Amino acid sequence: MATRTTDSTPPGPFRWAAAVLVLIGVPLALVGGIASCVASETGNLPGDSMERVWDAPLDRRAAEYGNAAWAVGDTVVRSRFDAVTAFDAGTGKRRWQYAVPGRAEICATSTAAADSVALIGLMEGKGCATVAAIDLKDGRELWRTDRRPGSGDPKDESDVVATGAGLAVLRDEDERWGEEPEAGAPPVLAGDQALRAFDLRTGAPRWKAAVPKGCLPRQVAVAPKQVLAALECDTEAKLAAFDPADGKARWTVPLGDRRPVAADSFMSFVSAEPAVLKVQEPVEHGVHAYLAFGQDGSRQGQIDVIGRDAAVAGGKLFVVSGGVVAFDLASGNEVWTSEDYGAWREITAMHVGNGRVTVFTHSRKGLDELYVYDSATGDTVDERTFSRDTDNGNNTELADLFRHEDLFIAVRWGDGDLQPFSAYRTW
Repeated sequence: MATRTTDSTPPGPFRWAAAVLVLIGVPLALVGGIASCVASETGNLPGDSMERVWDAPLDRRAAEYGNAAWAVGDTVVRSRFDAVTAFDAGTGKRRWQYAVPGRAEICATSTAAADSVALIGLMEGKGCATVAAIDLKDGRELWRTDRRPGSGDPKDESDVVATGAGLAVLRDEDERWGEEPEAGAPPVLAGDQALRAFDLRTGAPRWKAAVPKGCLPRQVAVAPKQVLAALECDTEAKLAAFDPADGKARWTVPLGDRRPVAADSFMSFVSAEPAVLKVQEPVEHGVHAYLAFGQDGSRQGQIDVIGRDAAVAGGKLFVVSGGVVAFDLASGNEVWTSEDYGAWREITAMHVGNGRVTVFTHSRKGLDELYVYDSATGDTVDERTFSRDTDNGNNTELADLFRHEDLFIAVRWGDGDLQPFSAYRTW
């Protein structure tokens, strides 16, 4: 019996058509793949890119002082030495502007805004001698009060004013602190007269803090349940907490663990709740670390890494140091670290919130990129390329990064003409 066989090869014309499709399809696939790679590398591949949604108008050259930015609801606000200006966070349209009166200049700002109110220091003549409260919803000046200034150089006025717990807290200074009093000169300002609180919205005086004898307030921050001050005392630096209701001292603790921290150390609050203080002693083998404290002043973790940016959320400290490094505040131990971006790429801004750590990076070899990490684990959640560099070709570091709905809003200030805000979204 003959065996029947079947030939699956298509007739000649069909074989010819299949060959043509292969010859055409392979190059098209290669071209498509190359085009996708190019689009991804240039920030033009949908699903892998960042688009610019709006830019604030160009701002003139700013001074080295008076610069700040706040995000309040659907408004972002920019302060510079001569004005405070607000923009719609969704569209970039200007909403209002507070022009500094006369020839005064803004010499200090609160780092945070509470109840939509920010504080600014005003200088006309010698010293940052006036504090004003600005309603960030409409730009109205709510009240102002006198302040005793220090050296007169506005670049020295850091952490002069703070907001929170319904309070505006300011610290007075005396340029004669640390000097021998001269005969016939007025009394040197006492430390327990140098930290004052006012009602945030009305400016009504509330209290003067009971700063320990022999100590001077050098930095101030306000948490929901207490007012904090970094103190320069006779022989060492300390941290103190005060009752927001009446200014009475709750506790005072030394910053040093094994030995005292130098009284003239650089100190700056990273967070008021929980209390995290950046400390740098003016000696090579001194403390250069972030120090965390509990509600009762109990010492928690010491993190011996100093980076350009740092933020606190969810019981962790996130520090920009090569990449992003997360530390547990209670123990000071490292929890996770991102890749080290190396010398050819640097982080220009960081935002921490809603369980995510978002960074903008600037590359010397290509376009800028966005990286998003899970704040608990450090796992990469998203990675995208910007279609345009975020510094607009000015080699300017970003000053901050805000979130509003689906927008990332970059903040800029510095030398030259700059756009103070630019908004981006993923696409």
